[in-house]
Amino acid sequence: MFEKLVKLNCFSRNKTLKMLAKNLLEKFYCCEINCTEIDKSVLFAHHARGCTIIASKISENVVIYQNVTIGSNMRYNKNKKEWENVGVPIIGKNVVIADGSKILGPIVIGENSVIGAGAIVTKDMPDNSIIYGVNQFKNKDPNYDLLNFS
Repeated sequence: MFEKLVKLNCFSRNKTLKMLAKNLLEKFYCCEINCTEIDKSVLFAHHARGCTIIASKISENVVIYQNVTIGSNMRYNKNKKEWENVGVPIIGKNVVIADGSKILGPIVIGENSVIGAGAIVTKDMPDNSIIYGVNQFKNKDPNYDLLNFS
């Protein structure tokens, strides 16, 4: 059922079905998925439990685990007395986003990267990185493949 709801929520042109799927995802899986562009190959482990996904683009073969947040940075404009969106992330191809990661703001996560559990990312990250901690990364060892998408 989860996969069907995600497809309706992300790809349906019928606004009523899309809204129904969105509400059911929140009710049964405690997740919100609202992307401008999300590839149909994106996988959600553990039914995306506790995820909030609001990104401008999630590319092919991305895997997202539970309790992940991908979203915009916000700032409060005191003159207008309202919140303003600073920007949203773009997730490159073949990225794995582990449990509890937070990816925020107008940033790009490079292709073939792995974001470790609990990582906080607010800066651009290069391709082929292992991302951990707060905005820390190291290059992946080319002799090892953490995940094989083929």
